[in-house]
Amino acid sequence: MSIDRTGDSHTTHDAEEDARNRDILIYINGELLHRNEAKVSVYDSGFMLGDGMWEGLRLYHGKWAFLAEHLDRFFDSCKAVSLDVGTDRAGIVDALEHTREANGMSHDVHCRLMLTRGVKVKPFQHPSLSRSGPTLVIIMEHSKPADALQSRGIRLATVPQVRGLPMAQDAKYNSHSKLNCVIACLQAEQAGADEALMLDPHGFVNTTNACNFFIVRRGEVWTSTGDYCMNGVTRQKVVDLCRANDIPVYERNYSLVDAYGADEAFLTGTFGAQTPVAEIDGKPIGDGSHPLTERIRALYKQLVLENVGAA
Repeated sequence: MSIDRTGDSHTTHDAEEDARNRDILIYINGELLHRNEAKVSVYDSGFMLGDGMWEGLRLYHGKWAFLAEHLDRFFDSCKAVSLDVGTDRAGIVDALEHTREANGMSHDVHCRLMLTRGVKVKPFQHPSLSRSGPTLVIIMEHSKPADALQSRGIRLATVPQVRGLPMAQDAKYNSHSKLNCVIACLQAEQAGADEALMLDPHGFVNTTNACNFFIVRRGEVWTSTGDYCMNGVTRQKVVDLCRANDIPVYERNYSLVDAYGADEAFLTGTFGAQTPVAEIDGKPIGDGSHPLTERIRALYKQLVLENVGAA
């Protein structure tokens, strides 16, 4: 029987309340609209079928962190599904800057860049029915991660929903079709946890419904092989930082037994950077301290400052 703890649950995307977000301007195909007026058609392929790609970016000191890597992933994903972006990289950057400046944003901002195949002429699946050209939407919010993410950590529950094989729906796509992850999130919530720990098709520990997953064992950092998870920009930065700073790091298969016995565990993502994991399936991780996670977090923070020219 699961324990109902939803009253004090939180997620890896919990942010401090910011009243400025009530009046943000949202970019839709070149127009800037108040959030209350920003709408897309019910015939849009993104709404109707989840046919689209998105990217999450974070603004620090007036600059988008690791923008080149995010744009690489975005354009590669769109190309892989024959989704015409309708502009080049410079055009996307111009749209991002236009939206940022219109909102007067400079720091602690999270952006969701979304592209769909556009409005359909009939409410059916075939891509050829999307004839209007793509729909580009940019939502930016003042968004600072809640302090509780670091102080309390995230509680995970292992769920039946898995990250599937690439020929079903490759997890490397940052697609609008997120039902697999939504189901996993619901399963975790019903188990009394904050978020889901998802396994790969072979039963090895893989990722969560929203973030990449790492454990620390005896001074070593482990993460999945990456074969069945989102190729996270923050995930790769953490792996690179470990290698550059003499922290043993392994991309490998490992099981829940290894995760339960870890000294530390943490999640990586554009929004929260590195978020500690407090427990998995009701089992506390380590003694509650996160020394190596905190070291990696400090290294990552410095890397961000260097990347945006604020070091």
